[in-house]
Parts: sequence; C-alpha cells; structure tokens
Amino acid sequence: MASAIFPSSGGGLCIKNAKKAIRLARYGCANRPFYHIVVIMKGRNQHQQPIEQLGTYDPMPNNKNEKLVSFNFERIRYWIGEGSELSTPVAELLGLAGFLPIHPITYMTAWKKRRAAQSQATSEDSISESNDDLNKLAMFLEKFWD
Repeated sequence: MASAIFPSSGGGLCIKNAKKAIRLARYGCANRPFYHIVVIMKGRNQHQQPIEQLGTYDPMPNNKNEKLVSFNFERIRYWIGEGSELSTPVAELLGLAGFLPIHPITYMTAWKKRRAAQSQATSEDSISESNDDLNKLAMFLEKFWD
C-alpha cells in the first residue's frame, strides 16, 4: 500500500483539546537531512500528516558555511498561544533567531566547544614545545657527532 503524499503546508487532523507540539519532522535523503518545523499532535509519528508547517531548517552548511532556517513567526506565536509545546531543538533555533530567550542547552554547548578548543590549543602548544625540544636535541647531537 503506497503512503499518501501530504501538502507541505499541512492539513492534518486537529482535535481541539488535544495536546500539540511544535517540532522537527525529518525529510531529505540519507546523509543529507532537511527538517520541516511543524505543528503535530503530541505523540504522533513525525511522518504523519502535520497540522501546519511553520518553517524549515537545513542543518548542512552551504558554500558560505551557513545553516539556513526559515520561520513563520506569526503562526508560531499563534500556536504557542494555543498551548503547543516546543521541542528542545525548535526552542534552541527560536532562541538563536531572537524570538525566544536563548535556551540553556545552547549556552552549555557553546561552553563545551569553547573548552574543547582551548584544550586542543593547549595541547598543540605543548606539542610544538616538545618539537622545539626535539629539534634542539637533534642539533646538539649533530654537533656532538661531527
């Protein structure tokens, strides 16, 4: 049985008092993800028909090293007002866009990456210092053996 192809704008079942979530629905190919930011009934499969598509997110950097995101802020504001819950990745994206306060996970990720970069720079400095010591030793041994 072939699966139905749904319009990108949504059109899925919307039960008035049921919980809804704004989350990412993965599309795209293997090793090339692309996400739609959708409103969907909470607890449903990501590939079921969404109620409405609110934006897109392309996590793969383009030739300018940019990750592209588009939002329909008016509809996001409407669905948040209706009581929809935000998933963590969507909350992070909205925080980076300036629509919401920056999510704490974003701060933690930046802190971890900064700390890893500092430790890598420190290890590179120590490697270059040890290489300098080895070069000095090699020059001394060359003079000694000549």
